[in-house]
Amino acid sequence: MRNYELMCVIQPDLDETAFNGVLEKVKGWISESGGSVDKAEVWGRRKMAYSINKQREGQYVLLNVTMDPAATSGLERNLRYQESIIRHMLSVVG
Repeated sequence: MRNYELMCVIQPDLDETAFNGVLEKVKGWISESGGSVDKAEVWGRRKMAYSINKQREGQYVLLNVTMDPAATSGLERNLRYQESIIRHMLSVVG
């Protein structure tokens, strides 16, 4: 098991219910692959440096995750096909 940081930028026009639904879906993918979410920080709505898909803002979320390195490819594939997630970055901690 390894520690990772997962930063997600979610569409800014989602209401709170839809935003929490996306967040729970991501946490579900992590737990399905045998990992765990150690900490979730919602940074809120912030302006991006450049526009992505005609969006100038995004809702930022930082997740500290512990999971098997072999399961990261499946998680990134799911994140890539989730339309409400504009961008994501998964990096190893330590």
